[in-house]
Parts: sequence; C-alpha cells; structure tokens
Amino acid sequence: MSAVPGRSQTSSHRSPKGEGTSVSTAAGPGIAFESVDLMLGHTDILRQVNLRVQAGSVHALVGPNGGGKSSLFKALLGQVPHRGQISLTWPGEQPGVVGYVPQALAFDAGLPMTVMDFMGAMCQRRPVFLGLSPRWKAPVEQALQQVGMLEKAGRRMGALSGGERQRVLLAQALIPSPDLILLDEPMSALDEAGEAIFEALLAHWRETRVTVLWIEHDLDAVTRLADNVTGLSRQVLFDGPAAETLTPQRVLALFSSRQRREEEKEKAVA
Repeated sequence: MSAVPGRSQTSSHRSPKGEGTSVSTAAGPGIAFESVDLMLGHTDILRQVNLRVQAGSVHALVGPNGGGKSSLFKALLGQVPHRGQISLTWPGEQPGVVGYVPQALAFDAGLPMTVMDFMGAMCQRRPVFLGLSPRWKAPVEQALQQVGMLEKAGRRMGALSGGERQRVLLAQALIPSPDLILLDEPMSALDEAGEAIFEALLAHWRETRVTVLWIEHDLDAVTRLADNVTGLSRQVLFDGPAAETLTPQRVLALFSSRQRREEEKEKAVA
C-alpha cells in the first residue's frame, strides 16, 4: 500500500494518493524517532524510543511478539497517538512515496476478486468492476512480474497460497515506486522461491537508495541482508550494524523476559 506522507514533526501522515505519477524521482528519507512513548489504555507499548534510520539503508527491527515493533510502524504512519517526535528528512523539496507491506492480508476468501482486481483496487480510484485503468496496466504487470505472479494475475485471491498472497502484497507496495518502504514480517509466509524474490527486491531497493524499515523474526536473514538492526522490546535494547550487533548474548537478552528484567534492575542500581 503506497502513499505520499505529509510533513510533520510528530508523525508522518498518509494522504490520499493521486493517479498521475507511477515513478518516484527521489531517494529515500532519513528517519529520526526521538523519545517516542506510546500507550494503549494503561499499558506502555513503547518507552523512550530513540532511533535513527539512515537514508537509503535497509534497517531491521527485531524483538519478541508484543514488543512494539508494529506499533512503531503505526506511529510512523500517523495511525496511533504518541508522545515524542518522529521526523522524516527527505532529500528533495517534497515528501516521497511510502510503500507498506502488512504482515497478513485479511479478506473474505470467497470474494470473486482476482489478483489483477486487487492490484487495481490498491492503485486507482476507478471501481474494480470497471477493470484496470489503461494508465496502470503496464506498472501493475511489471510489479507482478517482479514478484513472479504475472502468470497468476487472473487467479482469485482466495485460491492463492499464503506465500503467493504475500508476493501480491509485495507487488502492490511497488506501485507507485516507493522511496520509503515499511515491511512487517514479509518473509513469514514465503517459500524458498519467494524468499529469493524478496532478497532480489531488497538488493534493488538498496541499489536505488530506497529507505527500508523491516520487521523480521528470521535473525539469520537479518544478519545477511540488513545494514543495521535495532532490538526493540518496548524500548531500544541495542542498535548497530547487523552483522556485528546480533550477538548470542544480545539475542538472549532480547527474547528472554527474565534476562531483560535482570538487566533493567542492574541499570536501575547503577
């Protein structure tokens, strides 16, 4: 899902997209999270998150379920209220295009919606039953070709496997071509072929200086593919180059609640 965010000192808001431009002209932004707090009801979801994402880098977020990773995405997109500042520094005079790939797609599997119908619904205002607008035909076909789904463009979404639906989600985030892309566990349902396609997309985004913020549980993939990694469990536990930062001790502290509590006590005493 792509959008052009407005400028904001506290968050980036997604505004309605126009139908005119399908190719972005600027590289990705740098992102700064400064003292970000987020609460749902009386529960702390994020506490004093300070984090910088370098422009044009692949930056991974890792951590336990419920650690606030998806909530950080929602704060960035302006979907939930928060305290602190989230700022995007774009290289051009105008904000660029943001693509978003959710963890899963919730829809009625019985709907007679084809892959092409779904792609049309994501990129144009024209009703799906009128078909794909001619101006979007080539970009949609190119995006589906990139993820290996063009031959299945006429298949019903409900008839696809989980991995195939995930590829379609990746394809819709390519239209318009993004400058910043947010990935929420994109590899969770992919098979081996799908993983190879995803790695090729990551390489393409890095080459074209797209900024990638990527939530992932596969730590081996993060070590191989990310430039930088942040360990997040309500607060930032570590941050640095992926290949050097994901040590066994840090991973244990991140995913072991007991270890985290002991380290927090040590910090409080110090």
